[in-house]
Amino acid sequence: MTFFAPVLRIFIVDDHPVVVKGLRALLEGHAGWRVCGEAGDGLQAVEKACQLRPDVAIVDISLPNLNGLEATRRILKQVPRTEVLILTAHDSEMMVSKAMEAGAHGYLVKGEGGQPVLDAVEALSRHRTFLSPKIFQYDAASHTGAGLGQNNSTKPAESPLTAREREVMQLLAEGMSSKEIASALHISVKTAEAHRSNIMRKLEVHSLASLVRYALRNEIIEA
Repeated sequence: MTFFAPVLRIFIVDDHPVVVKGLRALLEGHAGWRVCGEAGDGLQAVEKACQLRPDVAIVDISLPNLNGLEATRRILKQVPRTEVLILTAHDSEMMVSKAMEAGAHGYLVKGEGGQPVLDAVEALSRHRTFLSPKIFQYDAASHTGAGLGQNNSTKPAESPLTAREREVMQLLAEGMSSKEIASALHISVKTAEAHRSNIMRKLEVHSLASLVRYALRNEIIEA
């Protein structure tokens, strides 16, 4: 009797076509791996992940409509068996901590070459943690349980906003009107405006410009 090893299904989330093309070529060159889908923004990533139910999702942080950390939270809530590898240009310890909090099990900085990506996907396929050896030196053995770990010394303060409010805040900071946000999120304009008011109150900001500065300072959007 012949037995066939299961195919590892990988989902790529990045808004740069060149990066997606390169990752697809790299990953599909590995025996037994297949890229099952792609997404170019956070909202699309969540929707497609729920449909495709991949084994591993490779997710950038800087995405339009919904950033990669929020997308990761939602993907893992809907498809908890999926392992998430954050592959990003951000190399700060704060962002690693945020990735941990979101539930990712892998973190790599773009530009480290193809082999670390292969090593990371291999590790995640076996449900093991993988962190960029070039940049970060965490003790992976202590990072079990929810996401990458429990390192309270580097864990950022929790946001006062709900998940929906963080999503609306990103769209506001990206320049969307309440009407456009309502259409994108399938909510009423009145609800979108209520979220905007709650965000302003909770963050103690009084103008859209201040909100944009907050989003930039916390790397929710890029300059």
